[in-house]
Amino acid sequence: MCARPKYQAPSIGISASRPLLSAAQLPVHARRLRALLVRSLPVLEARGIVVVLLGGLVGVMAGTLVTTMSALVQWLHVLLFEVQPGGRLSGMFSLQRPVQALVPAVGGILLGLTVVWLRRRKFRTPVDPIEANALYGGRMSLTDTFIIAGQTMISSGFGASVGLEAGYTQVGSGLASRLARFLRMRRNDVRILVGCGAAGAIAAAFDAPLTGAFYGFELVIGTYSVGNVAPVMAAAICASLTAEVFGGVPFPMELSGLPELTPSLYVPFLLLGLVGGGVSIAIMYFVTSVERLFARLSIDASLRPFLGGCIVGLLGLVTPQVLSSGHGALHREFAMSYGLAVIASVFLLKLAASAISLGSGFRGGLFFASLFLGALMGKIFAGIMVFFFPASGFDADVAAVVGMTSLAVGVVGGPLTMTFMALESTRDITLSGVVLAASIMSAMLVRETFGYSFSTWRFHLRGETIRSAHDVGWMRSLTVGSMMRKDVRIIDSSTTLDEFRKAIPLGSAQRVVAVDADGRYAGVLIVAEVYSEQGNPGSTVLTLAKFRDSVLVPTMNVQSAAETFQRAGAEELAVVKDFTERAVVGLLTEGHLMRRYAEELDKARRDLSGEE
Repeated sequence: MCARPKYQAPSIGISASRPLLSAAQLPVHARRLRALLVRSLPVLEARGIVVVLLGGLVGVMAGTLVTTMSALVQWLHVLLFEVQPGGRLSGMFSLQRPVQALVPAVGGILLGLTVVWLRRRKFRTPVDPIEANALYGGRMSLTDTFIIAGQTMISSGFGASVGLEAGYTQVGSGLASRLARFLRMRRNDVRILVGCGAAGAIAAAFDAPLTGAFYGFELVIGTYSVGNVAPVMAAAICASLTAEVFGGVPFPMELSGLPELTPSLYVPFLLLGLVGGGVSIAIMYFVTSVERLFARLSIDASLRPFLGGCIVGLLGLVTPQVLSSGHGALHREFAMSYGLAVIASVFLLKLAASAISLGSGFRGGLFFASLFLGALMGKIFAGIMVFFFPASGFDADVAAVVGMTSLAVGVVGGPLTMTFMALESTRDITLSGVVLAASIMSAMLVRETFGYSFSTWRFHLRGETIRSAHDVGWMRSLTVGSMMRKDVRIIDSSTTLDEFRKAIPLGSAQRVVAVDADGRYAGVLIVAEVYSEQGNPGSTVLTLAKFRDSVLVPTMNVQSAAETFQRAGAEELAVVKDFTERAVVGLLTEGHLMRRYAEELDKARRDLSGEE
């Protein structure tokens, strides 16, 4: 009697990759919950609907966590800096007491303790949403997520000049990734939900659903397609609504009396966009230089945040506008009129504080700092224009918005993201055209001359080659070892042509690999060429061996292998165990490599477009 097959529950687009935890390793209640989800809902077979529903759930989670993190940091500001209820640390005109300048140094001590703890626990470098989607199919560690969130809250809560947005997106995307892997979803669905988490986090942080959605499209998923628009928009809208329910702080910029933006004014604003792109490149180089300077110091990495906190605290004594992310300072710049010298000095102080904070090891990012610095840059540009062209009617507030978005596009990336931020924060549709034009100019300049945003630039400094969140992880997993043929015909390189013809009949093989007496690769022999050779039959086959210096190794990915084929001008290359021993383990043809690459590329295209 045949054994009755075990019932297998339908899954939501099961991935070929192995889940982080097997079913047996999950807690009993978690296994029951997953079984309930995948068995009791017939709608799970409609994968697109499920991803949209999960996107909405991710948005609710992201909105709740962003509101909670923001409230905790604001509570720290009230406790440590005596910020008035409803006020902002960077919006203060001066610190209440000079001793509060030591608060960032105290935060540096706490952050240094976390560095010591992480070092002892041997934690690896955390993976952020962009890197996770580009290289790991959206897989993120939940432990890393909460470590980054905690360090970001310490950094910003104690006054370091960093924003919370990196922590927001990390926690939203990390939980989304864990949920997707819990449900054993397909690779592309995991990536979409990671984008939903980031989109929900930004939407909740700025009360701007379109800004959050396009942040997810442009920066975390890497593309806008039919398959991802609905879940990402659902996440952004749900996150924004959730933040409003929990009393999240909106991000409006009240601008009144704006002049009519005639076509003649577009030219200087396009120039401002180019200036924003150039300044953003300079800022990224400057921050990196400060980071390298701290790295060269002969003090332990756990002590550097304390040193950075001391310097930032001294800058905070000059003006609290340089402390924390800068929300209050940005609103002050739009609400009040300062002289050009004051604006320029705040710009330099804020830039120095942000670079020192990040360079010394505080956790955070340049998202909001780039908005604040861009607004200051726009006002400086407007002041210069009015000085040289008094009758131009160049409005400082419009210039601040354009400068804010163009510089942020250069640092963060995403021209549409920043355009929608300007639209949703000002509620003024007339600004959209000029903001988009300037943002595109900035993005083009940065892409053509620099090639990275701040996040991808930091990946580049670590040795990674990714430039965006486009999924290239499948390319790295498509290795020579997985594509090569192992049935290799091998012959000793000292074999004579006559002996070769007796051992290898014409038509029995196309190519044979020659090895020396020690079994090391010596070249590839084309059987037809050996038979057509009219030279001395007693000469060795080594004289006809090709591609002696061109070999592949099993760990090479498809991109590296294709480059090797191109350099060698070969149709088939030998695969050796390593470059030192050069022991032959297989053969790979260029045709097979390109066919497998095309298949995976088509599969990635179908995943992006939502095709089955």
